[in-house]
Amino acid sequence: METLSANDAKTKFGDMLMKVQRTPIQINKNGKPVAVVISMDEYQSTEALKLRLLQSRAAKAVEDINKDDLTDGEQFFNELESGQHD
Repeated sequence: METLSANDAKTKFGDMLMKVQRTPIQINKNGKPVAVVISMDEYQSTEALKLRLLQSRAAKAVEDINKDDLTDGEQFFNELESGQHD
């Protein structure tokens, strides 16, 4: 991934827009990463993937409810906090 300083991103904005069509670009400010610029196609693909994941999890929840395969609320939140549902 290419990296630009915030100042370079500002002064070379048009060039950055062209490059970002091929690969994401990390923007650093004071030497620290603060943003990543991606193409609209990449953004839409990412959003579609997130939606499919959410739909899959919702479908699984409906299946569990229909099978009466329910989890105790406290147990679920303990599992959630421990990262089991990530």
